[in-house]
Amino acid sequence: MSTIFPRVGKKTLGYNVGQVEAFLAAARRAYDLPDLPDQPDQPDPADGDIEADTGRAASPDNSLNTNTVESVDAIAADVEPGDRPLGAVAGDETTRLDGSDGTDAIHAIVAEKAEAEAAVTGATLTAEGIRHTAFAMHKGGYSPEHVDAALERLEDAFAARERFQATSAGGEQAWMADAESTADVLVARLSRAPGHRFTRASVLAVGYKRVDVDRLANKLVKYFQDGRELTVDEVRTAVFRPERGGYREAQVDLVLDSVVNVMLAVR
Repeated sequence: MSTIFPRVGKKTLGYNVGQVEAFLAAARRAYDLPDLPDQPDQPDPADGDIEADTGRAASPDNSLNTNTVESVDAIAADVEPGDRPLGAVAGDETTRLDGSDGTDAIHAIVAEKAEAEAAVTGATLTAEGIRHTAFAMHKGGYSPEHVDAALERLEDAFAARERFQATSAGGEQAWMADAESTADVLVARLSRAPGHRFTRASVLAVGYKRVDVDRLANKLVKYFQDGRELTVDEVRTAVFRPERGGYREAQVDLVLDSVVNVMLAVR
């Protein structure tokens, strides 16, 4: 049973424990034991700077160093490798398996089942898949605030891992060229005239308010063309008011998904 996230009150709605545990099980399989590209033989540490000899930039925070890499649980709990997750702190009544009403015991069984199912299916999780992850709500579940924050951290970690794997296979230059090509396509779309950047929903259908989307589009164009400061979280958490005849939601969401992919790729 995961003790990473605190639980909300028994009468308060939180994220479905079983679904969150199933997600964590899939994340652990995909991240904690990655199928990394073969690396050249490493010289003995006594012979000199391993990072320099292997051609990798020497960096104290290299997240792919096998001696210091964070686990999914550490990333989700936002703790340093080797530290105990927040929920495992002694005396935390929100996450202890005290069995007071039998609920925790049931959730523990669900968690074990989730781990077993993840091992059997071997499903591969990606940064984009994490971005689209959603959980049902039930009373006494995991705190949505803590889980949502963990999802953002995990998406960042998976994106960094995917970049490492791609650049190891095809080179940094090819990776950046692909990101720049995608950015050019996005800028062309986002630079269209206000009110005409996306297909509009019918007069009877509700879409995203055009002025809200256009405002974010202007910021994104300045980000790509002028290097104006903009964070991934600002794009992830962008909210648009509804409007009849507004921009089609699916189309806007797809473009913003691509924007996040590029921002994660180049940072």
